[in-house]
Amino acid sequence: MPVTDDSADPGGQAVADVVSRLRRAMRRAARASSTGGPPGKLPGGLSVAQLEFLSCLAENPGARPGQLARLLRLAPSSVATLVNGMSRAQLVERSGGIDDRRTAVLQLTQAGAAVVDSWHQVNARILTTALARLQPASRATLGMALPAMSELTAAVDALADAWPAAADGEPAEPAAG
Repeated sequence: MPVTDDSADPGGQAVADVVSRLRRAMRRAARASSTGGPPGKLPGGLSVAQLEFLSCLAENPGARPGQLARLLRLAPSSVATLVNGMSRAQLVERSGGIDDRRTAVLQLTQAGAAVVDSWHQVNARILTTALARLQPASRATLGMALPAMSELTAAVDALADAWPAAADGEPAEPAAG
């Protein structure tokens, strides 16, 4: 499936803009609502990257570091840094891989699972509060759009899986499948 430019699909740019603004607003609201740790920090005092890593592991229990690197589209060294930090914080357990850390199997600890649950609760609370401020027609429209948003999310995930890593940081055309 070829990628179209913005002029051929101006709706893609509009959706991208709204999604980007929503992501930033969610992070801002999460930092503002944080009750644990330093001001402006997210659950567990973690960064968004750390929370995304833990959330990905929660969705893929028993994953190996290399699998998480592919899923998150991160360099293996970045995942190794995240694993080491999350292990020191006792949020992730590493088993196996005594001689070769790449063969390690990762699991969330109870504390790690609690942080992920807290992150999901923060996001749900933010959206529930924001949705309550919308007009009923807007809430109904968003409710009807959920299946399309889920389908869009799956399509974007499929693109992430299909695109080879580009050397210049720009997305390449998805691999022919």
